[in-house]
Amino acid sequence: NISTMVGHLYDGPEDPRRDGGFTIFYMGINMGAFAAPLVIGTVGENVNWHLGFALAALGMGLGVVQFLIGTRHLNERSLVVPKPLSKDERAATLRKSMIWLGVAAVFYIGTVVTGVYTLNWLLVPITIAGLVIPVMVLTRIKRDKELSASEQSKMTGYIWFFVAAAIFWMIYDQGGSTLSIFAESSAENSVFGWDFPVSWYQSVNPVLIMALAPVFAAFWLALNRRGKEPSTIVKFSSGLVLVGASFFVFLMPLTIAGDGHKAAAMWLVAIYFIQTVAELTLSPVGLSVTTKMAPEKYASQMMGVWFLAVTAGDCTTGLLSLAGVGLNGTGVVALEATLAVAAGIAIFMYRGK
Repeated sequence: NISTMVGHLYDGPEDPRRDGGFTIFYMGINMGAFAAPLVIGTVGENVNWHLGFALAALGMGLGVVQFLIGTRHLNERSLVVPKPLSKDERAATLRKSMIWLGVAAVFYIGTVVTGVYTLNWLLVPITIAGLVIPVMVLTRIKRDKELSASEQSKMTGYIWFFVAAAIFWMIYDQGGSTLSIFAESSAENSVFGWDFPVSWYQSVNPVLIMALAPVFAAFWLALNRRGKEPSTIVKFSSGLVLVGASFFVFLMPLTIAGDGHKAAAMWLVAIYFIQTVAELTLSPVGLSVTTKMAPEKYASQMMGVWFLAVTAGDCTTGLLSLAGVGLNGTGVVALEATLAVAAGIAIFMYRGK
């Protein structure tokens, strides 16, 4: 995958340019994320959503073209599959996929025929799968007897990074749900008397990423030259503490709205700013640490595992929502914030192990 290809551009796991490179890569991702709410959201609301999503498809197509043009700059290692599936393994994978597809089809048809089908019926198994699949994948890799003692040790440590990352994304990704719902109902969505769509809040984070990512990349390299760059674990733990702090800040506009007033838009901007700094501290570093700790035979799969942390975090909030838990309640927000800060402290304490 493309994240693994970025890792291949550098001279081994200890290359000081590695974290900075992933930060720049992350900035590129957010260029599209910035434009999407402004262009697609505006077209969707004012024209129709079919045209809006068609523009998104066009953008993805252009991305593929650009990637193909730029493949000549990739490292030769990106062209090699470390452990290609044998013919029997491909057949087994296809067979298992067909079985699970059949199970899903039977479940769907059964709920429709019996008349008990609802959106929640569909969301519950999908959400549970989002928690179960990462556990199954990590367990399978950890139990591989072909891994060396060093790789086994790294995998054990990585599992704790994975859990902490899931906690991070559990809070961070509520920016598009809990915070947006709050903005729609309880915030003054205006600047100098000009009202703007709630969807535009989703462009705050990407524009901050584009502004701050080069600064962070240069900052890490400058500290590295002086021998003062924080370790990967310190960066990772700082991201967790910061995302927890963002939800402690969220308690303020929640309190203002609870008194019957509208919260200023700048409260939300402040929350997104803190979360952006947290994201730049943790997420690119998470990509980097994954490439460092991944067993060689699972290099590509482990990049997929890292993104499953996003799935696990989002599915956790999804299950809470389906269970009727009010994610914008002050008690829940405070608990999530405390959990993230505690996880950050725990990861920081792990640095000497």
